[in-house]
Amino acid sequence: MDFYMRRGDPVEPLELLECSPPLTREPLNAEQAVAVARVFKALGDPVRLRILSIVASHAGGEVCVCDITGAFEVSQPTISHHLKVLKEVGLLVSERRASWVYYRLAPEALSELSALLNIPATV
Repeated sequence: MDFYMRRGDPVEPLELLECSPPLTREPLNAEQAVAVARVFKALGDPVRLRILSIVASHAGGEVCVCDITGAFEVSQPTISHHLKVLKEVGLLVSERRASWVYYRLAPEALSELSALLNIPATV
């Protein structure tokens, strides 16, 4: 599946641990590599990486979109696009409250990435 999809295309949830063993135990198959690459591609953008950091470090573990947009010198639609990408790959979840949307990390996705990359020092 291509990471950048046309509007309206369904987005399949990413499940890393069920399909992705730690790298030192066995090689990833083609499907697993595509799934993991989607997440790394999302994290490869500096704005998205900063957004993830803002959400992760915010008191209470969640942040209003209004607090994210002020941290960047890009337009609100651009921030919305980056948030959408992070949600599509499963790194963020959101909740609408009145007219604002609040974002928080999806800790299970970050744990799965961490487990995938957890390589013993003896390797």
